[in-house]
Amino acid sequence: MPPRVNSPPAERSWRIPETWDYTLYIPNDLRAVTICRRTLRLILTMHGLIGLVDTAELLATELVSNAVRHTKGPAALRVRRSPEGVVWIGAWDTDPGPPEPPRDLEQVAALEEEGRGLGLVRACADYWGWQPSARFGNRGKFVWCELGAA
Repeated sequence: MPPRVNSPPAERSWRIPETWDYTLYIPNDLRAVTICRRTLRLILTMHGLIGLVDTAELLATELVSNAVRHTKGPAALRVRRSPEGVVWIGAWDTDPGPPEPPRDLEQVAALEEEGRGLGLVRACADYWGWQPSARFGNRGKFVWCELGAA
């Protein structure tokens, strides 16, 4: 009888990634951006996705800070992982209008405080977009992005 080779079972190679979905509802308060960022770091770390943390924090910070700065109502951060392994990050706000189009990062001065947000999202995410949505009984929108979780 030939010797056995220790190799992982074939079924592990096609295992469907764990799926989950978190939503953090926040007040219209700039301090909520830090709370969202730290919560997102904890979620990704606890699910073994530490390699995505820095990029995901940057993207969530831009999305949530836009939601808080440009509206007067509540907001929400939603983070989920699909069966395909994609991490989806979205920020909901009470403004139903589309976000300003992203600017090319080369057009924004290095020290400018505003105008980089969606440009960074476009540059760092695999996909991004927006869609009308309603939460808290208010009309609004979700601005979202996706990161492949290798």
